[in-house]
Amino acid sequence: MYYAGLDPKIMKESGNMKVILERRSIRKYTDEPVSEEDLKDLLKAAMAAPSAHNSQPWEFIVVNDRQLLIEITKFHPYSKMLKEASAAIVICGNQKKDHSGYWVQDCSAAAENILLEAQYKGLGAVWLGVYPHEDLVGNIRKTFGIPKHITPLNVIAIGHPAETKEPGNRYNEKVVHLNKW
Repeated sequence: MYYAGLDPKIMKESGNMKVILERRSIRKYTDEPVSEEDLKDLLKAAMAAPSAHNSQPWEFIVVNDRQLLIEITKFHPYSKMLKEASAAIVICGNQKKDHSGYWVQDCSAAAENILLEAQYKGLGAVWLGVYPHEDLVGNIRKTFGIPKHITPLNVIAIGHPAETKEPGNRYNEKVVHLNKW
């Protein structure tokens, strides 16, 4: 098959592929704070994401208040790492800016850019899903005072990593189809 020669070990050496292939979900953090400059860079990366019709329907809540981070752990079943994380970014879709119905895809692209920029900067990060689970959406809305026309998509925990993970080789040629199924 055409794609059979794509070896992640070779691709890893070229350009941004290294960051992409080495990005892993990090759930353990040191107590070192993430700088405001790093948080701003993560947001710049998020806002550089593509969006349908360039609508940019995203809104971001940067959370560095320990009590708010802990509050999320009381209702989100997969969020215990927020007890250690220095910060989190809540990514939301603004329905008033979403002219094409693609806010989930647009905000997901922004989230991936945050994860990649965190990897590039040597930070650890993990994506915690919120939408479409109404209980999580409601609790995030309540915790952060989010208006009804804004929908929280996810929370990204961010910190200085206290764990390392080897890059995973996830390339699977069985899921690649050339020209047709």
